[in-house]
Order: sequence, then C-alpha cells, then structure tokens
Amino acid sequence: MSEQAYKLAKEKYGKLGVDVDSALEKLAKVKISIHCWQGDDVRGFLNKDQDLTGGIQVTGGYPGAATTPDQLRADMEKALSLIPGKHKISLHAIYADTDEKVDFDELEPKHFEKWVAWAKEQGLGLDFNPTCFSHPNSASGFTLSSADENVRKFWVKHCIAARKIGEYFGRELGQKCATNYWIPDGYKDVPVDRLAPRQRLEKSLDEIFAGDIDEKNNLNAVESKLFGIGSESYVVGSNEFYFAYAVKNKKAVTLDSGHFHPTEVISNKISSALMFTDELLLHVSRPVRWDSDHVVAFDDELQEIANELVRHNFIERTHIGLDFFDASINRIAAWVIGVRNMQKALLKSMLEPTEMLKKAEVDGDYTTRLATLEELKSYPWSAVWDYFCEKNGVTVDWLPIVKQYEQDVLLKR
Repeated sequence: MSEQAYKLAKEKYGKLGVDVDSALEKLAKVKISIHCWQGDDVRGFLNKDQDLTGGIQVTGGYPGAATTPDQLRADMEKALSLIPGKHKISLHAIYADTDEKVDFDELEPKHFEKWVAWAKEQGLGLDFNPTCFSHPNSASGFTLSSADENVRKFWVKHCIAARKIGEYFGRELGQKCATNYWIPDGYKDVPVDRLAPRQRLEKSLDEIFAGDIDEKNNLNAVESKLFGIGSESYVVGSNEFYFAYAVKNKKAVTLDSGHFHPTEVISNKISSALMFTDELLLHVSRPVRWDSDHVVAFDDELQEIANELVRHNFIERTHIGLDFFDASINRIAAWVIGVRNMQKALLKSMLEPTEMLKKAEVDGDYTTRLATLEELKSYPWSAVWDYFCEKNGVTVDWLPIVKQYEQDVLLKR
C-alpha cells in the first residue's frame, strides 16, 4: 500500500519538477546527532551523586531511566531501530564508561573505548561535549570565566581533554566529531562588571584551542545562551561574544533553539552564521516560554530550520544535533519522536520546488510564491515518508514496539 501511495505522490510532485527519488537519496545521507542524555535525565556515570546544576532542570518521574552505560546503549539501540538511516550519538563527558575513579580534568580517550567499540558495531558516529556543570568546581556558577584561577584552570584542562577525546572519536570512526563547548556562567542579578568575565572566557578558549588537533576529525563549536536559571540577568557566553569569537578564530557557532529570547528563532540566524563560518552546529529543541528543552515537535519553527538548510544547500556544512530531556514521558519515545520529526521536516523541504520559488520571488511574483507554498502544505509528503521508512526497514507504527519494550525492560529496572 505504501509503495502505491508513493507512486501517486511521486507523480504529483513530479508535475512541479520535484525529483522525489533524489530527495529520498539526500535524506538518507543526513545524520542526526542524537543526544544520549535524554535516556537518563542528564545524570551520567562519572558523578552520579552530584546534583544537576548549571541551570538545567529535568522534570517528571517516568519509570525506566537508564542507570548504567549498558542500559543506556540498549535503550538507544531500541530507539535507533525505529529511526530510518544511520546517525550519530552525542555524548557528554559525564558518560565515560570506566571503572576507574577519574575527575573531569583527568579524562582520556581510554575512558570512552567502550563507546567507540559500540559505535563501530552499530555503524554510528560520535559527537562530544565537555561537562561544565554538576561538579564541585562549578558550584560558584562560574567555570571557564571564573575569577578563581584554580577553578578556571581546572575547566580549561577538562575542555582540552574533551577536545582530544573528540579527535579520537573522529579518527577511530572515520566521521568528524563535533565537540561543543557550553558553559552556564553568569549572574542572577545585574553585574557591575560585564567585561572581565568575558575577557577570562576568551583567555580560556584561547588556551583550550592552542594545541594541535586534527581538524579533519574534530570540529570545535561554541554555544551561546541568553539566560539560565541562576543567570537570569547576565550570561558570559552571549550570542554576540561567541559569534564574534567563532568568526575571529575560525570556529563553528552552535545555535540552540532554546537559547534565545522567546520571540527569536534560530532559523533566521542560519544563513547569517554560514556566511562567515565554515560549519554550523545546531541543537534543535523546543522551548516553551524558556529554555525548557521539550521534545522536538513538528512545528513551524522546525520546518523553517529545515527550509533554511535545504533551500541553501547548507546540510553538508551543518551538524544537526538534538537537545532535549523530558522525564514526563517514555524516554525512548522522546528520541524517536524528536529524530523522526527532524527528518520529516527535512523531507518536506526536499520536496519543495525551490528553484521555481526563488525565481518567482526574484521576479516579484509573490502570488505564485505564496500560492505554491500554501498548496504544498496539503501535498502527500506523508506517503513519501512512509515509503522512506519502509525502504529503510523501519515501521511507521512504532509506538506499540516502545510500549512493549517498556513492559519487558524499562519497568523492571
């Protein structure tokens, strides 16, 4: 049935000059970086007893959170079996899989060897993030911008270690690792001195990126934020700071859809960022009034993000990652919903007659532009999606499988 519906959809899109087969080939090549921390509520395995800090909140008490690396990997395997294509997994430093007692600044590639072996077995890539929170040395609210030189140096050392681990991932797996640097540093109330912390952050970043690392295997990306819990009035790593730093120092910018004012959207920033940087990292999330990291929904902003990437051929220069953590629903379902929604948005964009629409726009034919875009909303893209899933050996009706896994595995933990 899905193949018959696909043929009818293909015929309809073909009348607009859209090559549907080519769109599916392109979609199959897009790797989404799936964040491991959805599976255990950002607890990790290095510092389990440390309270979650850094303005991060995970709400809900749904049963079945992973408590060991093996459980987390098993849960991700189940999610991946319900997602078309081959993708990447994004790890935070706290997810080191080791029996060794090791602090954040002492981490080495050997502490992630089991993850690399698993990724090879599964045909996955790995991305990485230093964990600049949930540690005694982040208790003041400052890490790389700390006025305490011992604290600052600790986090610099941690981030240097993370950079080396990212390079190791890229080399071992043959896929460039995106290593993303985010810090929670800031003040709850209005500071007297906004400059000094940013000067210290710049110094720290310069020290982190000073060593030789094979850039073919590791991409360094810096992530801004507007505010966080406990840093409502001032965040050191603002968008202006990191954008300028990235352009000056040839680093990538990370745009997180929850890290801006509620009236701002990252879809409107993508083209500007890629005019002045070689590569871009996205953290696609869904903020609800604040950076609340809800599961990615198939909403207007997600579609606009996908449109920007597809219409301007930015996909090859963009690392698409997800970043949400919802403990109010089944955690595996959250992964599946979020990744498949990202893929659906990309597919809808790929089924658009972009060149025809651009020509109408340049010619001032805004009637054709609007009429075509509106008609496309009711085109049979879902038939193409169903066929894509079938072609990749993935069921469209995935929820019963997750519910059964919940009964068989999650509820028994």
